[in-house]
Amino acid sequence: MKIVLVELGEVLRDRRKAAGRTIASVAVDAGLSVPYIANLENGRGNPTVAALDRLATALGAQLEVRIGEDVPPPAVSVGAELVSDSDRADSVVAALADGRSRAAVRRELIATLDSLGVLLGRPPDAADLGRLLDLLVLSGRGL
Repeated sequence: MKIVLVELGEVLRDRRKAAGRTIASVAVDAGLSVPYIANLENGRGNPTVAALDRLATALGAQLEVRIGEDVPPPAVSVGAELVSDSDRADSVVAALADGRSRAAVRRELIATLDSLGVLLGRPPDAADLGRLLDLLVLSGRGL
């Protein structure tokens, strides 16, 4: 059995700060005291699952607690490997972004390549990536 430990205080603090919230505002929404949350953020205290659930909700998140078998690692994406090795893919992704993040366009390109492999019945290769990039450039459209 694999046990994953995270620094709860860091997660809470980072999530709160990313939301632009104070400890006091989170405490009010969660129905908990300011010192209690401050202690948790500083790595002290022994919170209940109910308190963590209230904190997660106050921070716009969902608490997930998992006890189970190891989850198999995700399959290696051939599309991700092809795209990461291609300078041309980077330039086409930049050209297609047009109001979207490059990361989102890159993910869509990788997903398209991986789906292409399913249709081809074999993993896509560099030539397949080249043809897909040609198609995208010629169409002038997003993915």
